[in-house]
Amino acid sequence: MTGLPELSQMRAMVLAAGLGTRLRPLTETTPKPLVKVAGKALLDYCLDLLRVADIRNAVVNTHYLGSQIETHVKAVTDLAITISDESACLLETGGGVKKALSLLGDAPFFVLNSDVIVRDRGMNSLARMHDRWNPDEMDALLLLHPTVSAISYEGRGDFTMNRGGIAERRDERSVAPYLFTGVQLLNPALFEGTPEGPFSLNLLYDKAAANGRLVGLRHDGQWLHVGTAAALATADRIIGGS
Repeated sequence: MTGLPELSQMRAMVLAAGLGTRLRPLTETTPKPLVKVAGKALLDYCLDLLRVADIRNAVVNTHYLGSQIETHVKAVTDLAITISDESACLLETGGGVKKALSLLGDAPFFVLNSDVIVRDRGMNSLARMHDRWNPDEMDALLLLHPTVSAISYEGRGDFTMNRGGIAERRDERSVAPYLFTGVQLLNPALFEGTPEGPFSLNLLYDKAAANGRLVGLRHDGQWLHVGTAAALATADRIIGGS
């Protein structure tokens, strides 16, 4: 028993408020979530993950060039998408989700970053995470991808993970075998006591980890970094098949 609603009743938030500074000048006129890879906006890769999982209710936050994103999602007819407007103040990942909590309900919910591409090889990742969720063991479930197969990734990894799935951050001086994909399932209770205004979701991961309740799930598929022009071109070539 997962302790979750059926997938079709789950809610999700897509983080789309970033500035995309590393992709300038492309993002001077286009918000990063609407930058296209193989003819599809980055935001739409996230929405496709929701569709395959049969999740129909989503919140999308906006800040930079937010009106363009709002226009884009208004054209989506098969999902119920609510905009969380952060035009007055960029709230970072944690503050952005906290602002939208009233739209996400009382049950655990998914959060997806729109600035990377997650492609599944087999079963939909959100469905796998839904099946893996155990409220007795976890407050945060992170989809983790092996660094060795990540595309255009040059970092040192984010997390280690034991056989039971307990995730721990890498030490500053070491490397870790897994990176965070930007896909997560969070217990809203984690937000209790968090600051008002901008803060990172890393605060929640550290809180869960301190209690042994931060769990990872290995991703099966492709993970593509698209934060630079070179990475964008690589992703376009791989997904477009050219």
